[in-house]
Amino acid sequence: MNEQQNRSADQSHQETGTDGFIDQEVYDEQQQRLAELSKTGYQLLKENLIDQALSSFQEILSEEPENNYALVGMGDCLRRQKQFSEAVGYYQRCLERYPDNNYALFGLADCYRTMRHYNKAIAAWEEYLKYDNENVTVLTRVADAHRKARNFERSKELYVSVLEIETDNPYALIGLGHLHYDFRKHKEALGYWKRMHELHGANVDIRVLTSIGNCHRKLKNFEQGVAYFQEALDREPGNFYALFGLADCYRGMNEAEQSLDAWNQILAKDPGNKVILTRAGDALRSLGRNEEAEIYYTRALNIEFDLYAVVGLAMIAKDAGRYEDALRSFERLLPADPQNHRLYIEAAECLLSLGRRHEAVEMLDRFSRQGIRNRYVSDMIGRLTREQP
Repeated sequence: MNEQQNRSADQSHQETGTDGFIDQEVYDEQQQRLAELSKTGYQLLKENLIDQALSSFQEILSEEPENNYALVGMGDCLRRQKQFSEAVGYYQRCLERYPDNNYALFGLADCYRTMRHYNKAIAAWEEYLKYDNENVTVLTRVADAHRKARNFERSKELYVSVLEIETDNPYALIGLGHLHYDFRKHKEALGYWKRMHELHGANVDIRVLTSIGNCHRKLKNFEQGVAYFQEALDREPGNFYALFGLADCYRGMNEAEQSLDAWNQILAKDPGNKVILTRAGDALRSLGRNEEAEIYYTRALNIEFDLYAVVGLAMIAKDAGRYEDALRSFERLLPADPQNHRLYIEAAECLLSLGRRHEAVEMLDRFSRQGIRNRYVSDMIGRLTREQP
């Protein structure tokens, strides 16, 4: 034997007895050392010393590749570093050998959630709940994942189970608000968010205020919406969502001047926002300030095509009596939005102003032949048919 082989034989002799079995004392020492390394690794992770924690877990795995603490530790470190795909690999390795390891299931589900693999996240969370079905943190996360996967009933069931365990849990209340809002159940959403407002008063998260405002906006309770958006702005002047909601409520109330003021506050910080430019153009046009409105619409179109900006310019042309120009614009837009009844009505009105009544009726019939029922189109067809000489 050479010297290296002699050393290996000596080491083997120290670690095993003469009968070939592992020496229990040596094994216990090794396990104690690995346990200390694991404890050190998790403490370093807790102190956010990720690279040093990784070194501890890697040292463990070099000696014991299937050590569940080290596999989970590696996953947790990589998850903290936002290396989610790599973290998934370590959690899966752990679960292959220890399928009921809660920490690996938790980490795996959280990675999938962050990666927006919601169905995979749900599968991992649901597995976790088999072992711990009263963990409100996990229950709300599973409910969130089901909400994002648009599984309304299961999501609601899980949020409600959280409230049964912990009355007025804020994550469950907010989640139920979002869930119902996403499914256009605005009255129900309003109830959950208002409960948050009752519980936290002036200290409530500003997003709850804008969410309540948005529910009122969707329900066309514009004056009530204004109150919540204004409360949000009192706390955080310039908040985009509060300004947008406020402007849109004023638009619904036909308060164009106040609406324009809020749109312009947004544009002061975000002058290249084409949606807001178009909305501000609409407000100016409703105020009869067509030259200024044209500038806003043109600025929006210089950024990117916007159907509503083109409609706005066409409306300005129509108001100015340039019916042929307006008609061409409306007709060009029809292929882009063939079910927009407003385009057909505006085009028909241009044709009427040009004395082309038959073509106006045909324009409205084009909309009706799509099988869509619209009261405004039907009323206009009826009126033109009755008035036809």
